[in-house]
Amino acid sequence: MSQNSPAARPQSLDESTPRSLADQFARDAPQSDPSSAKYVTELVASLLRSASQAGASDIHFSVGESELQVLWRIDGVLQPIAAYSRSLTPNIVARLKVMAELLTYRTDIPQEGRLRESTSDVEMRLSTFPTLYGEKAVVRLFASSGRFQLPQELGLPEELLEELLGLLHETRGAILITGPAGSGKTTTAYACLRELQREFGVGKSLVTLEDPIETVLGGVSQSPVNRTAGFDYATGLRSLMRQDPDVILVGEIRDRETAETVFQACLTGHLVLSTYHAGNAVEAVSRLGDMGIEPYLLRTGLRAILCQRLLRRLCDCAAWTTEETAKLGFNVARVRIPQGCDQCAGTGYRGRFVIAELLRPDSSIVGRAILDHREADEIQRLAMQQGYQTVGLRAVAAITAGTTSPVEVRRVLGLRRDPETTKSARSDG
Repeated sequence: MSQNSPAARPQSLDESTPRSLADQFARDAPQSDPSSAKYVTELVASLLRSASQAGASDIHFSVGESELQVLWRIDGVLQPIAAYSRSLTPNIVARLKVMAELLTYRTDIPQEGRLRESTSDVEMRLSTFPTLYGEKAVVRLFASSGRFQLPQELGLPEELLEELLGLLHETRGAILITGPAGSGKTTTAYACLRELQREFGVGKSLVTLEDPIETVLGGVSQSPVNRTAGFDYATGLRSLMRQDPDVILVGEIRDRETAETVFQACLTGHLVLSTYHAGNAVEAVSRLGDMGIEPYLLRTGLRAILCQRLLRRLCDCAAWTTEETAKLGFNVARVRIPQGCDQCAGTGYRGRFVIAELLRPDSSIVGRAILDHREADEIQRLAMQQGYQTVGLRAVAAITAGTTSPVEVRRVLGLRRDPETTKSARSDG
């Protein structure tokens, strides 16, 4: 590829790149002259369309010293797709800004906006950020409106799903959905709201505070926070409690003030759904305590903590092996390892599935441990005596069943030891 040309045809960046994935985009790339005025418009449209068709969750436009790299995040993993001359970067980012109704002349500040023009029904959001060599842009693609509508469609374990559906009928308390970024927390929260709307219709007032609103939900009063105007989560939540709501979705608990306001809402007769960044459910309890939330509030206010992760599902081309090196220390008889074929674009995986754990802090044994300021490991041990299963144990079960591989579990969970031995899923956070 010539570095001096205004653009070049997309190419695979290294030998490990799935050829069929890069070829899929190359076939869809615009055939017009790269020097023509309409080339960038067609290129951006092609990138958005192809990424959506490939099931990408994000498109990265990463600019370096000499080239612009385009990468898609497929099933949680970034895949290099194409490379272009760095000189094309300003035009591509400007086109994305126009589509998102952002300021094209401001390249020195981060900007965010929703793409207003799309060739598919997938919702998209743009984020730009100034870097040493120019603006980096990332487009987030959300699941189409017809997918993951209800909790029953999320693929949660049957016994856990049944308990979650029962919790949605509670009239007060907090249900926290935890996990790292990209683990599907917001998707689960929206599915819970849709279930409440389906179950109760206009019989319950459903309201949200979000940053930003990612999906429009019929029958739900949704509000975006505006920090520059002083309208943050805590301020908005205090005002919402005067709006006579039955259920409140708070997009995320980020600080002590928001956490305190959430628990105040729980104690005044509201069911609150929210997301929270934590490696596992027990860690969420500890971190809320570190924020200054009193143990009695955690004991009486928290109805449940759902922690979830997404693991890639092995393609049919995966092969069984009993090699110890392939087990990566897991105590299992055999494992399936990815091979790669045309059906999985050479990655060895097709799609993802959820693993989850559900902790009930309001149970007598766990609640007493929280009130006694027990350590997280002790709380987890007591919870497991009551049948609590960690995401680590569920991951090992998925390895045993051949649904996923040890490599994928290590990548997502960062397990340092076999959870079957330690009875604890250690996470790097």
